Amino acid sequence: MLITFKSAASADVIMFGDIAKKLVAVLGKDPHDDKGIITAEQLPAAIARLRAAIEEDRARQAARTEADEAADHEVGRTGMAAPVGLAQRGWPLLDMLEAALKEGVPVTWGV
Repeated sequence: MLITFKSAASADVIMFGDIAKKLVAVLGKDPHDDKGIITAEQLPAAIARLRAAIEEDRARQAARTEADEAADHEVGRTGMAAPVGLAQRGWPLLDMLEAALKEGVPVTWGV
């Protein structure tokens, strides 16, 4: 399942449902709702939450040990097969939220 985030301030952001629902929860919304909105008034708090989650994921990735990296290499999770973290997946949505805040417009999904 795909979820499309929309805003008049930027291009659509399309994500697979599992990561999109995780990001919706990070934003403080119910991930089980098929439709949702982040109003212009809610954007600053949503941006702060997403930034914190991205920074937390970056710190977790930076704390990986050589043993973790060696284990990934052994099972072939390197290069294009390497796992993609929340930090990488969250940036397009963060950009959309910031553009929406600048223009004072909401961000929606499932509509």
